[in-house]
Amino acid sequence: MFNTSDVDHTFNKREDVSEVINGTLELVYNVTADPTVMWNDTCGETLLDFGSGEKIIIGVMLAIITAVTVMGNTLVVIAVCVVKKLRQPSNYLLVSLAVADLSVAIVVMPFVIVTDLTGGKWLFGEVFCNIFIGMDVMCCTASIMTLCVISVDRYLGITRPLTYPARQNGQLMAKMILGVWLVSASITLPPFCGWAKNVHTGGVCLISQDFGYTIYSTAVAFYIPMLVMLFMYYKIFRAARKSSLKHRFTDFARRERLETVASEALRMQGLKPQGVAEECAALSRLLSRERRNISIFKREQKAATTLGVIVGVFSVCWLPFFILSTARPFICGVECSCVPIWLERFLLWLGYANSLMNPFIYAFFNRDLRSTYKDLLRCRYRNINRRLSAVGVHEALKV
Repeated sequence: MFNTSDVDHTFNKREDVSEVINGTLELVYNVTADPTVMWNDTCGETLLDFGSGEKIIIGVMLAIITAVTVMGNTLVVIAVCVVKKLRQPSNYLLVSLAVADLSVAIVVMPFVIVTDLTGGKWLFGEVFCNIFIGMDVMCCTASIMTLCVISVDRYLGITRPLTYPARQNGQLMAKMILGVWLVSASITLPPFCGWAKNVHTGGVCLISQDFGYTIYSTAVAFYIPMLVMLFMYYKIFRAARKSSLKHRFTDFARRERLETVASEALRMQGLKPQGVAEECAALSRLLSRERRNISIFKREQKAATTLGVIVGVFSVCWLPFFILSTARPFICGVECSCVPIWLERFLLWLGYANSLMNPFIYAFFNRDLRSTYKDLLRCRYRNINRRLSAVGVHEALKV
């Protein structure tokens, strides 16, 4: 027979269970609704909780970085396309670099800004997450690889001015640029081909953390180009230093010889016209050789300084990010990232800052680019080639 007390006891137990379940659901809801606590149980990541004022400040700062990056790299593309003096095969690499950096600013940075303003949560879905990562990797790698090729081009142009044909051959330079973008594609495509899958769980959009893919991608995209750039800088610096020592030791001897030839020409003036003509011809040849040596010396010094600044800025911007990217799967595993979001985002934007600085670094060391920037910003489009040619002639007469 049924005992009514047993029925009441069973009913009471069900009420207790219901209360426990409801309480658990309410607790889970409260935890999920709070953006300052863990929002991805698998990875254990936490969102950054920004106030309205902080979001405005961060948004304005990141928007300014993006806008300046777009403006600077657009100026490079326009300058090389408009100015005849800059339309040389050796400057095609600058255009490729500017296009890569411009792509980072237009295609990548806006989505990163939105993600940062939400505290680090990806809002655009899994499909676009893969597309976004592909564009990010492609453009940033192309920028880094182009910097590497530019360093090699500068080195060969300085040390082998007569035997290095790429600076005068537009087709060969175009093939080098195509090679840069193909290498960048080789890093972008594996996640789409099944070798390594990107991470997209619980609002996370993260590049694949597969061990093999991480080592391959970071080595090809950064470590190998950085080593090549450092080696090229060392070679150019050594050549410039050797030229500096040679110029310093021979400068006094040349000056004495010039003074001797000049005084001898003056002494013989009016006495032996034929001898004076020969001495003047010798003096002219000596001055021409001296001017050529000074030009080579200045070019080597400028190349060493320019490449040194490029390598230094490049290393400061990208090295911390790639160290973090290389170490992350070995520390956090392949499923997620255990790195604090604020640190990850800061190092990412530090790397993006390299795309902002590149056009201004080259303009600082290139008088023609600098003059063209000024004319374009002042909307002085008419006769821009004539003004630049006049400046070049004026500078040549000063040497």
